[in-house]
Amino acid sequence: MNRPSPAIVTQDAVRRLPRWALLLLCVAYVIPGYVGRAPWKNADLASFGYMLALRDAGDGQAWLHPTLMGVAPDSPALLPYWLGAWAMRWLQPLGLALDVAVRLPFVLLLAGTLVASWSAMYLLARHPSAQPVAFAFGGEAEPRDYARALADGSLLALIATLGLAQFSHETTPVLAQLFFGTLVFYGLAALATRPRSAGLALACGLPGLTLSGAPTTALLYAGLSALALALPGPTHVPAAVRRGALWLLPALMAACLALALTLGLWPTELPAWRSRWSDWRSLGRLLLWFTWPAWPLVLWTLWRWRRQLLAPRQQRHLGLPLLIASVPLLSAVFTLAGDRALLLALPALAALAALALPTFSRGAAALIDWFTVLFFSGWAIVIWVVWLAMQTGVPAKPAANVARLAPGFEAPFQWPALVAALAGTLAWVALARWRTGRHRTALWKSLVLPAAGATLCWLLLMTLWLPALDYGRSFAPQMREVRRWVGDAPCVQVHGLGTPQLVGVGFHGGWPTVAAQGPARCPWLLVDVDAQASLPAAVHLHEWQLLTRIRRPTDDNESLLVFRRVDGL
Repeated sequence: MNRPSPAIVTQDAVRRLPRWALLLLCVAYVIPGYVGRAPWKNADLASFGYMLALRDAGDGQAWLHPTLMGVAPDSPALLPYWLGAWAMRWLQPLGLALDVAVRLPFVLLLAGTLVASWSAMYLLARHPSAQPVAFAFGGEAEPRDYARALADGSLLALIATLGLAQFSHETTPVLAQLFFGTLVFYGLAALATRPRSAGLALACGLPGLTLSGAPTTALLYAGLSALALALPGPTHVPAAVRRGALWLLPALMAACLALALTLGLWPTELPAWRSRWSDWRSLGRLLLWFTWPAWPLVLWTLWRWRRQLLAPRQQRHLGLPLLIASVPLLSAVFTLAGDRALLLALPALAALAALALPTFSRGAAALIDWFTVLFFSGWAIVIWVVWLAMQTGVPAKPAANVARLAPGFEAPFQWPALVAALAGTLAWVALARWRTGRHRTALWKSLVLPAAGATLCWLLLMTLWLPALDYGRSFAPQMREVRRWVGDAPCVQVHGLGTPQLVGVGFHGGWPTVAAQGPARCPWLLVDVDAQASLPAAVHLHEWQLLTRIRRPTDDNESLLVFRRVDGL
């Protein structure tokens, strides 16, 4: 039995969000963070190092087992490293710097995630179970316009989510997992109406998840989807498509399992479980900020659509996002997988958040608008004031805080960054003035300000604050100090350095690195300060002279000890 929909929407409320505005918002969100910076520690720089190693590897076996000085990556992934290495091989001859070329495929992955998320919600909202109540004398929203408005709202909710910003702008396997997970979401949403597109999306998404280091997630998605289709009961998926999917999904499960086992992509260690109260408390804080502002809207959706939740297979606009979100959410809750696992739930949570829009009262929408205007305007003012302090020393207190947190940093003045920041700020002021004025209601309006505010703050951080952030999160400043001592050495021996530090030495310093205990004889030795106690077991100390200790400017725990060989070779 179909429950009455809680969505009461007129045709006037689903008028079109201008495509140019939505596209401009996506560009303003995607591009900043990928340009104008060095690779950042920790995961971003470590992944970049493995991609560099693959770019220089000629042996095919190395591409199946990437290593850096004999150390395998923490994430059992292959495809993201291949993408970065191929991009560097193909684009470096065109004059692009290595750290710029490696980011281009990941820009496309983020853009593809946004497109797939919008498309999945559009198809789910086209189903009869998601449509609003039909009026007795007409005037209700047309199905296509209603679906487009909800898809716009879902995309805006995804962009507004705080947890998406940093991880979606790193060259790490987690972004590839996000893209392929969203592609699976789209494939399952398209089963009822676009079976060929659905089959292609699933055939790419599930193996892509496996090759990106998430074979368990891929198997769970395929298995749970096959189980939901196989269970008796009403469903909007045609019988012929169901039969085809029940062949395709198990076949893809077998392919993913074979890939994981053959290529060694299966995690070798069991996940750690949450056993302490502090773990649960940190999880609560993570869920609150990482999924903001989607989670309050998701709770409202579950409450207003609660009668439809009794038949999730028939109400696919609710059941499918819940299924997709449940796997990473349960992984984050019951294991110590953390925020990178939770990232995969964001597109589905954004889809559920969009379903709250047709059920909002005018007062609730106004409250969201005013809170959003005050919240993001306040943060934008803070970012501008701190930038002004970095440039002029006024106000004095923010300038002193920057000097304390980033000693030795001198803020450069960059005209392109200032112009972009001014343009974004003026656009925000115009949007806030328009949205808080007296205009006709549209479904997507309640999420325009959160998405635009999150984009504004991200844009300001990646323009006005980018030199300071780059100084604080890059190994380049430390390597410049090391170069003052080491110069153009033919090689350096290293001991106790982590993977990001090794990549920083090789990329920023430009020196080939070899292990301290190896047969190579280099004139210089770099030792992590925390590994000093184990150094006598690796080298003969009488052969080396300690010259200095060089700290990373923003973190004294990542200091390097610089040794020179006594005999010079």
